[in-house]
Amino acid sequence: MDTPALYNLAPALRLMGMGAVIALGPLAWVWLRSRRAAPDQRLRSLTLLTLFLTFDLVLFGAFTRLTDSGLGCPDWPGCYGHASPVGAKEHIASAQAMMPTGPVTHGKAWVEMVHRYLATGVGVLIIVLALTTWMQWRKQRQGLNPWWPTFTLVWVCAQGAFGALTVTMKLFPAIVTLHLLGGVGLLVLLAVQAEQYRQAAGGVREVLAGALRPLLWLSTILVTIQIALGGWVSTNYAVLACNTFPQCQGGWWPEMDFAQGFELWRPLGFSGDGTGLEFIALTAIHYTHRLFAYGVFIVVALLVWRLYRAGVLAAQRRWIGALTLLQLITGLSNVVLDWPLVAAVAHTGGAAALATVLAWALCASRSESDNRVKNVTPRGAVQGSLQ
Repeated sequence: MDTPALYNLAPALRLMGMGAVIALGPLAWVWLRSRRAAPDQRLRSLTLLTLFLTFDLVLFGAFTRLTDSGLGCPDWPGCYGHASPVGAKEHIASAQAMMPTGPVTHGKAWVEMVHRYLATGVGVLIIVLALTTWMQWRKQRQGLNPWWPTFTLVWVCAQGAFGALTVTMKLFPAIVTLHLLGGVGLLVLLAVQAEQYRQAAGGVREVLAGALRPLLWLSTILVTIQIALGGWVSTNYAVLACNTFPQCQGGWWPEMDFAQGFELWRPLGFSGDGTGLEFIALTAIHYTHRLFAYGVFIVVALLVWRLYRAGVLAAQRRWIGALTLLQLITGLSNVVLDWPLVAAVAHTGGAAALATVLAWALCASRSESDNRVKNVTPRGAVQGSLQ
């Protein structure tokens, strides 16, 4: 069986057409529900729906990775040069016959292609958002600056490029981790965009007194680093390097090789010099993520408590508290229950949601000393949630 070309653009137009068809449903739903609403409200509704679908895409991307379906179709953007696994069934059957439990099977091919279909649909929605915002801006010269959704469009194009590299570079850990971070970044951009639409329509920002806003920034930065570390654990399949808690391999400081574990540019399962990645390197990857999680949990818990005491960002603090608890539960489940698929997907989704809510909280608030923003709510006022 000949190895397919890594890039085969023959089915690209059909895939784009399928993405457009997928996007028609959400677009029609928003139009019907918001046809009498103000333009900013319609755009915000579409942004929120796109945010929801992008979150679903991130979850399905985690499912694709965790079921080893990332190479279910070994070329890009189609499957053996076809727009669906139906046209590639002979190629898939041949590959599956050679390696029945290998990376290419009929089931894995469908998982991979559904992920690509959903990604194309989200891309179409973001294109519509960017174009519609520009049209609205040219008519009224007010509302959200159209360069923000334009930047979101550029971001999703870059994310698509990383998705292609994930396949063509055979699950290169650094590329897969960046692809995960890009998905989280897209969620953040859409959440901030939705909040900015609300503020453009007359919404206001809450005041965070004292050190609350720096604490919010610190929590956001630490969570971002922790997501990157978690992505590195997942893409190197290091979750079960420590299968007990709170100790690892029967001790508090097991044998570890940090230099090899955090050598960033190397193939999956190998070090930079081509030798196999040692278990002590996987242990270093896992244990670093676990140790850093302790500090992140303390800081985020402090943030939730301080927000509660100040009586601000009520919706956001409830989400932050619930998602942090979810991360604790699913993280422990991955270790002690031998990495169950549901817990693993939920752990990725919880991390993405936590980063999104933290970004929402930052955009929905300002420091007490910031005099550049007008029409601020009195301290303690509660902002409406993104819904």
